Amino acid sequence: MTRADDPVTSVDDSVARADDPQHPAATAAWAGDGFETLAIHAGQEPDAVTGAVVVPIHPSSTFVQDAVGVPRGAYEYARSANPTRTALETCLAALEAGTVGLAFASGLAAVDAVLRTACRPGDHAVIPSDAYGGTYRLFARVFAEWGVEYTPVPLDDLEAVRAAVRPGHTRLLWCETPTNPLLSISDIAALADLVHSVGGLLAVDNTFATPYLQQPLTLGADVSVHSTTKYLGGHSDVIGGAVVVSDPGLGERLRFIQNATGAVPGPFDAWLVLRGAKTLAVRMDRHCANARHIADLLVRHPAVAVVHYPGLPGNPGHPVAAKQMRDFGGMVSFTLRGGQDAAVEVCRRTRVFTLAESLGGVESLIEHPGRMTHASVAGSPLEVPADLVRLSVGIESIDDLVDDLTKALDDHQDL
Repeated sequence: MTRADDPVTSVDDSVARADDPQHPAATAAWAGDGFETLAIHAGQEPDAVTGAVVVPIHPSSTFVQDAVGVPRGAYEYARSANPTRTALETCLAALEAGTVGLAFASGLAAVDAVLRTACRPGDHAVIPSDAYGGTYRLFARVFAEWGVEYTPVPLDDLEAVRAAVRPGHTRLLWCETPTNPLLSISDIAALADLVHSVGGLLAVDNTFATPYLQQPLTLGADVSVHSTTKYLGGHSDVIGGAVVVSDPGLGERLRFIQNATGAVPGPFDAWLVLRGAKTLAVRMDRHCANARHIADLLVRHPAVAVVHYPGLPGNPGHPVAAKQMRDFGGMVSFTLRGGQDAAVEVCRRTRVFTLAESLGGVESLIEHPGRMTHASVAGSPLEVPADLVRLSVGIESIDDLVDDLTKALDDHQDL
């Protein structure tokens, strides 16, 4: 099993040159390489002037220059670099065992930057057959019009992936593992070998797993992508995204896109994600423990038809997940024997599980993907089952979560 607290390399020197505004300074003087230590200290040295142990929020949009064209340190204009954002980017790179971390204004802005960097008109990409709806929309409605072709395939079927790639044309294999919302698992190392053999890159959306549970770069992936809105932020109070890579050259190409398109987070948003990252490990331990209880409840309940959770021994993705993840995450989805109407009614009846989109916050959420987060794939090959319910299991008392969901399922049976 890949451990997220294995030794992690610090930010590469080429990324931390303080005399180059495109390479913001990244202090790497922290001690210790355990995941929890890195989350609290990487890029977060006490303030040199005041001794403050928390990274300051730097709202300035511009920075004084010591001479014409000679910025002071790494900063000249906040779209290119901001000290608060630098701290976040340094921390994220350390947590993902990468060399270059880049923060964006949203998860989809991060995805867009990767696609712009990897693909050109006439290129081809392979995507999951159950990809997140927003990612699919970006491929189908934006990049397809730019001349980028894509093929959806089940990424847990290596032969299907092998048949889909086009040597010399497939520039990107886009992977989610676990996927959203069916929680399918893909073998990152195997996919990396396959796409590298045809000259392409492997990008992994690591949002569901988080770097605490899974580090794609250590398994051979070229890019790890996050919606930091979710578990990294962890409190449903910020929108953000991130990209982390191991190759400094690829990092520079991505940094150019980040600066050229300007989809960067403000300093307060960066600070919120950085604050959330400090407690990621302890929160994920609780998310995972609660999700296991909920999955066990659902497997036993007569109203439930199928449970999608890689932590269940009978789940098709369980062996691979056990190999490449520390634990199985806080997301669970399931279908109802009563069909779509039953799924919608269960979503309506819960009280502790809040009916809302998004995921990864401390509070538990319930949603109907077909009518909510994945409405954009309706009528497409990626359309999700109409009777599917998705849970983001929070960190509340497990007894309250079990009681709430049990009542909603029992009440449905009485209809």
